[in-house]
Amino acid sequence: LSFFYRNLLDRDTFSKSDPICVLYTQAIGNKEWREFGRTEVIDNTLNPDFVRKFIMDYFFEERENLRFDFYDVDSKSPNLSKHDFLGQMFCTLGEIVGSQGSRLEKPIVGIPGKKCGTVIVTAEELGCCRDSVLMQFCANKLDKKDFFGKSDPFLVFHRSNEDGSFTICHKTEVVKNTLNPVWQAFKISVRALCNGDYDRTIKVEVYDWDRDGSHDFIGEFTTSYRELSRGQSQFNVYEVINPKKKGRKKRYVNSGTVTLLSFLIETEVSFLDYIKGGTQINFTVAIDFTASNGNPSQPTSLHYMNPYQLNAYGMALRAVGEIIQDYDSDKMFPALGFGARLPPDGRVSHEFALNGNPQNPYCHGIDGVMEAYYRSLKSVQLYGPTNFAPVINHVARYAASVKDGSQYFVLLIITDGVISDMAQTKESIVNASKLPMSIIIVGVGPAEFDAMEELDGDVVRISSRGRFAERDIVQFVPFRDYIDRSGNHVLSMARLAKDVLAEIPEQFLSYMRVRGIKPSPAPPPYTPPIHVLQTQI
Repeated sequence: LSFFYRNLLDRDTFSKSDPICVLYTQAIGNKEWREFGRTEVIDNTLNPDFVRKFIMDYFFEERENLRFDFYDVDSKSPNLSKHDFLGQMFCTLGEIVGSQGSRLEKPIVGIPGKKCGTVIVTAEELGCCRDSVLMQFCANKLDKKDFFGKSDPFLVFHRSNEDGSFTICHKTEVVKNTLNPVWQAFKISVRALCNGDYDRTIKVEVYDWDRDGSHDFIGEFTTSYRELSRGQSQFNVYEVINPKKKGRKKRYVNSGTVTLLSFLIETEVSFLDYIKGGTQINFTVAIDFTASNGNPSQPTSLHYMNPYQLNAYGMALRAVGEIIQDYDSDKMFPALGFGARLPPDGRVSHEFALNGNPQNPYCHGIDGVMEAYYRSLKSVQLYGPTNFAPVINHVARYAASVKDGSQYFVLLIITDGVISDMAQTKESIVNASKLPMSIIIVGVGPAEFDAMEELDGDVVRISSRGRFAERDIVQFVPFRDYIDRSGNHVLSMARLAKDVLAEIPEQFLSYMRVRGIKPSPAPPPYTPPIHVLQTQI
């Protein structure tokens, strides 16, 4: 994260302020703010561009609240209360990343009646974590280990850890009956190969494969990412050494050689590349209004409107919605209901607008969705059956009209129950798996949710009439697994959101990859405007 500020408050009498920025992150459970870091102090300016950047871990599925406090530094003291407060700004990490070009501009607040200026925060994903390499190796004159015939060699790659131990990170296939094998090219992420550290030792062992699993050790060599990156050259021909043999035999030279044939770096595009290039995530919510939820005026109902706390529907909606809304620029969300009788004539509907306007089912922000949900509980009659296909097809119609990668659709279905239109729903999901959309299902209440597990498709890919889903797009969780007995709903809802949203970036990328859609170029990086000093004549 980089920071630029404009028009900070001036608290110094004879000169301009000497600003510093302090970043705080918020713990999820107890909401406590913890200091994350401080920028350097810049003397005598109201428009500082801080050099120090903050490096943070970003998770799409978590809500990371941030607070930026600004002070005018008056002494060497590290104690912030000794300095003048210039204001603060609150946002989420998702809000910065989800802004156009990952650049967020917000006013500084906190001193009543004063204009405290604006802050501009830009986010940039660090690159070294995203490269993969495609490598191919061959070997010559390896030791013969098998009594009848030659060896069956394969390679095992290990990255070294901070404590000097090694972790296996790749095994090649076995090439049968040869002392001069050529292995197939393989792809591995730079992170897995050397943890992004180009000079860290990589150990490669050569084995002779045996059917009973007692593979014979032929020898080993070490290298590093930096050495390998020189590509095919005399530097990348390695002697395979067997330390035991070397110790025993005076005339031992080596147990063969391994040669690097090719080395190609590929930069993987990430979820954030698309978001930065302007892809919008559209969020739609569908709520179950079937009679099995119970009469909303009774405390036993899953739709009971308790004046003091949210019901399960409200909690699930807020937990997921508050994270996704950072990636939708207009914050207008379609909210649908299914399984109810609508006024005035009591017809049953499986896709009605919660705000009562079928032409425009959009609600403003998550608060607007909550308001429309409460309003419709008062006007519709809970009925049945529980049909999912109509709301899935509703979102699929929109998703089918924008397949260029500029938009991705997430449908959240909150339901209490056993699904009535299983065959149609499976058909809808198989069709939707070709479209830029994902479906999250949260099951509330005590029902058996076996059918939902089948829709989730994590164990067995979902199919309909012999056709399999092109990719897994459904994530199901039972709400009851997240109820905190101690009554601390904040932590449990953060866990719920994390579990249902964690798969979305990968589902999003799998759609883009299959369709060959590259991210749009990001807008040029933000460069702060030059300040013209006005001189009074």
